[in-house]
Amino acid sequence: MPKISASTALSRFRVLDLSRVRAGPTCVRMLADFGADVIRVEPPPGVDPNEAMFAADRLGGDFQNLNRNKRSLTLNLKKPEALEIIKRLVKDADVLVENWRPDVKARLGLDYESLKKINPRIILASISGFGQDGPYAGRPGFDQIVQGMGGLMSVTGHPDQGPVRAGLAVADSSSGLYAALGIMTALLEREQSGVGQWVHVSLLHAQIAMMDFQVARYLNDGDIPVQVGNDHPTSSPMGLFSASDGYFNLGASGEGSWVRFAKAVGKDDWLSDPEFKTEKLRVKHRERLNREIQEIFAPKTVAHWVDLLNEASVPAGPVYSVPQLFDDPQVQHLQVVAESTTPQGPTKQYITQPVHLERTPSAIARSAPDWGEHTDEILKEIGFDDDAIRSMRASGAV
Repeated sequence: MPKISASTALSRFRVLDLSRVRAGPTCVRMLADFGADVIRVEPPPGVDPNEAMFAADRLGGDFQNLNRNKRSLTLNLKKPEALEIIKRLVKDADVLVENWRPDVKARLGLDYESLKKINPRIILASISGFGQDGPYAGRPGFDQIVQGMGGLMSVTGHPDQGPVRAGLAVADSSSGLYAALGIMTALLEREQSGVGQWVHVSLLHAQIAMMDFQVARYLNDGDIPVQVGNDHPTSSPMGLFSASDGYFNLGASGEGSWVRFAKAVGKDDWLSDPEFKTEKLRVKHRERLNREIQEIFAPKTVAHWVDLLNEASVPAGPVYSVPQLFDDPQVQHLQVVAESTTPQGPTKQYITQPVHLERTPSAIARSAPDWGEHTDEILKEIGFDDDAIRSMRASGAV
């Protein structure tokens, strides 16, 4: 079968995906969606119980969404023949992505120093929990652990509630995206130098980077971030309010939005109120301001206030459940969802890439592969004949 490319943008690149769970597959998904020939290397069924647990429901939404546009090659890396296949693939590959503990790749002979002897142009992208070296390098990384250690849980939730995790895998997803950006940068640099390099990202560093203005305030101003619930830590009025039929978010920060907001809700007197004269004062007196705003919002509907405020160029939007968000006309206009039919028959839905390239867009060209669906195809591409493939299957290498 000919390879199916999702886009021409990255179709000249081959990526070996040896990663698991979420951070690595998130990274590689971006490359696959823009057309890279991604080979997902995974152990044959029955070799790794952890892999079996994750990949058993290959038709499930999570697995499908993470691994669309990839091909699947099964290799038992405990077998020398399988490691030789990886090294043969490395000869013509552009990128290898892994998220093992730091010592594993050296043990397998797949560390950067070993790979560059096979292919000086190879880019090794490593994603770890805590970094490739240092006192925590050997620890297993897990999103919620890193949310706690990276400060996110300390600023999420309501005051005095205690730490609260975010409702999505922030550390996993952000480290995957940072790794994809690092790979793109390394590929661009390779056009000048002609050689690859080692790109590595940790969940811990990625999570701290995602804290952004919160940690920058502390480092430079000594301002320790705390839980403020649905309010914004440094802006007001900005947060969650209730109308007669539900909740919506208001973002009237900054002097321009504040003036437009006060006029839109008929409260010009706020503009001369000494407690509301500046952003800092509005934050200081937020409790009183929020109470007065809530009294205004309570009698009318979410739709009334969202429409009125946006008409006045004051940011506001409803709070959707997941089913509701897909009914929104702008979400539908953005074509956030695409469909593809799986090898087993059912059609699945996928979240498209939020990055739009007008001339060479990404696409969902095919569903996530069945376990080892492309093993023979890939082995033949790198020179193995039918007899050799049968022998490797008999030995358990593939």
